[in-house]
Amino acid sequence: MARTINKDTTVCMSLSARPSNFGTRFHNYLYEKLNLNYIYKAFTTNNLKDAIYGIKALAIRGCAISMPYKEACIEFIDELDSSVKSIHSVNTIVNTNHYLKAYNTDYIAVAKLIGSNKINTNTTFVLKGSGGMANAVIGAFYDAGFKNGIVAARNQQKGEALAKRYNYKWVKDEKDIEPDQAQLIINVTPIGMLGGNEVQELAFPEAMIKQANIVFDVVAMPIETPMIQYARDLSKTVISGADVAVLQAVEQFVLYTGIRPDDELIKQAANFARKN
Repeated sequence: MARTINKDTTVCMSLSARPSNFGTRFHNYLYEKLNLNYIYKAFTTNNLKDAIYGIKALAIRGCAISMPYKEACIEFIDELDSSVKSIHSVNTIVNTNHYLKAYNTDYIAVAKLIGSNKINTNTTFVLKGSGGMANAVIGAFYDAGFKNGIVAARNQQKGEALAKRYNYKWVKDEKDIEPDQAQLIINVTPIGMLGGNEVQELAFPEAMIKQANIVFDVVAMPIETPMIQYARDLSKTVISGADVAVLQAVEQFVLYTGIRPDDELIKQAANFARKN
């Protein structure tokens, strides 16, 4: 039997330049299984300010924030959680009585993945990218105790600023790095993303992937990017964007509803969300 939407239905949403079905399917699956009177819908916008103020005015309970709005939305928020203050990047907004508080559950997810994969903090990493997600990832690695990091970013102003904030090194192009310097490589760009112009491309040169011990790609769709597929073929340890997407979505779900689903239900929701 289909769920009935009524005047009391709580609305949650997402804002992204390239909306996907993952969050919509994941959250709505859990709402249905837990019999919650909620609905989740993905959106994009050409007017970020009005979109954020609309969340407040219409009592939208929660909103997931994706590229390219993670940093730009901050000026419209009432309060920043500690997970945002340190990294200057938002991926979740919670609306309580028309008061907006911003969080970053990407940061929480990456921190959990560092721990569950038992990554040695002496590992040297190269992170490619300088946007909002890069802030969340590099902040989690820094707070976990990683001292040896390199930021590869073509945007010199943002790349240098990001590296300087955490006392890491900046380079304009990852090709300027000797492959054996990169024990862990992290892609935080749209390269490999479904629907983009670079969907078939490797985010890092083959030589760097071959030399790395661990390959981490934050792109969640497709489930396995060309870089993750290539790394798996080489029997590397891989961390995928799909892993991040599930963990951060669970934390968002808890913030919106106050309910933490059990592991089996989370697994079912993730499998359902990945079908499309």
